Amino acid sequence: MATSVDSVNDSSDFVKDYSCVACESKNIEISADVFCETCLKCFCQTCLYHHDQMFVNHVTYGRGESNKWPLTKTTEDLLLKCDVHNSKTLKMFCQDHSLLCCSDCLLVNHRQCTNVALISESIKNLSVDIRQLSNKIQVILADLNKFKRSQEASIHFVEGSYSEKLQEIREVRKKLNADLDGLENSTLKELDTIRSTLQTSLKKDVDNCSRLKDELQQLSEAVQGLCDKSKKDIEFIASRKCFDKILESESFLKENSVKVQSSIIFKANIDIDQYLTKQPSLGKILTLKMNPNQVLTVKRKSEYNVKISSDTSPTCSIKGICSLPSGHVIVADFRNKKLKLLDQSYNVSGHSDVADTPRDICPITSSEVAVTLGNTGVQFMSVSNGQLVKGRKLQLPHLANGITHHKGALYITSGQALYHYKLTGALVKMLYEDKSDIATVHRCAVSPTGDRIYVTNCQHKVLTLATDGSLLSTYTDPELSGPYGLHVTPIGQVIVAGFHSNTVIQMDREGRTKLATLASQKEGLSYPMSVCYNSNSHQIIVGMRESNKIIVMKLK
Repeated sequence: MATSVDSVNDSSDFVKDYSCVACESKNIEISADVFCETCLKCFCQTCLYHHDQMFVNHVTYGRGESNKWPLTKTTEDLLLKCDVHNSKTLKMFCQDHSLLCCSDCLLVNHRQCTNVALISESIKNLSVDIRQLSNKIQVILADLNKFKRSQEASIHFVEGSYSEKLQEIREVRKKLNADLDGLENSTLKELDTIRSTLQTSLKKDVDNCSRLKDELQQLSEAVQGLCDKSKKDIEFIASRKCFDKILESESFLKENSVKVQSSIIFKANIDIDQYLTKQPSLGKILTLKMNPNQVLTVKRKSEYNVKISSDTSPTCSIKGICSLPSGHVIVADFRNKKLKLLDQSYNVSGHSDVADTPRDICPITSSEVAVTLGNTGVQFMSVSNGQLVKGRKLQLPHLANGITHHKGALYITSGQALYHYKLTGALVKMLYEDKSDIATVHRCAVSPTGDRIYVTNCQHKVLTLATDGSLLSTYTDPELSGPYGLHVTPIGQVIVAGFHSNTVIQMDREGRTKLATLASQKEGLSYPMSVCYNSNSHQIIVGMRESNKIIVMKLK
């Protein structure tokens, strides 16, 4: 096989394999520039001059005619040496097994074969298309490179997911510590209360005893002073006071004679220790197989009411939804300027009013979310003790519409542009812009690996962008009119809500093909605005405009 000299001209392999034979005989390694077909040798330009002086009629070829050059020694060794027995040369071909054989191969594995012949004989009956073979190799090389890049990206993704889950585990431990601290504080409070009660009672007894003792002591001294005084009236008064005080003291002693010494004991709740001892870990560690094109299938549909008595609007408009590892679901009610916290049964268990109409919502940690509030910026909220708690705010120089988060990167849309922010609120860069309409960059979602950002466009498109903002693909479909909210599952499945088409579809990872229509108007969809996959329950949640209900679809 002739190889191109130019393609490897500067490589060390070329210098070694196409060395000037004249220089090499002098232990000088210089790259050859010319091959002499007559001599079957390679020469550098200096030695070629002397060669041409002696052999005027020899035919030579320069690097530009690499197809006339012989195979390099490395190439010959690669092709002719047996892959199993490295010191042996391939000489035969076994047609029974379609395998090349050296002498050792023949002795070990092909002694019983009937169709074994020398390669020189076999090629008479076999045709080889080297160009087609080379093209096939290039295709496979491209596939291998693509697979390698994919696996390298997966390595980074595994590291990222490891860090995220490590943080979640630590937050679970932190929550358990907080719960145990709460139990400890409650127990200590009870201990303090009992101590205070006992101390108060005992101190009261001591005070009463001291009072009676002092009063009796005073009367005793007074009575002794009356001896030999012959004052009958005072003696009578003293006797009555002494009699009354003696009765009071005897009554006090009698009442308290049944009192015994008190001590405080603690009986530990062994159920807590026994329960924790029985637990093998804080949770299960599972491996999630990443197949972003695995088609979702709806098993059944349910509806849940999210309207509450404090709502100021007659209807709700759920523009954003997100689920948390705790099982809680948070919905953004645009009409009522509220975030509503739902429990695992999708009952409203809490709510929080916000400064402006909430547009979209995304998780930041296992207990914190970020909410876009239009012209008011981004509000961070956390779930603590089953309630929504407001955190910090980010003020932005543009409208805050769609939002998604990946490993500390916040991606926020303004309606006409996509921005990359840090969690601190520092702008990294504007990634993408389209001013042809008012909602060309509407909502966004990021892939689990962080290499793709999906954006809905009011011109009935879903855009797939690279993280540098370059456009990778544009998707349109008759069943996806007015794409609005979208979501990417933990394994990369892309789900999009069609506002005007009243549909929810699943799109492939590349953003080029529809994989399935998951729901339509016949399933009760009416202007769907938001969609979210709940990994806790393997369900898809859909929020709609001017509707007090959310639709929950259980998946197979």
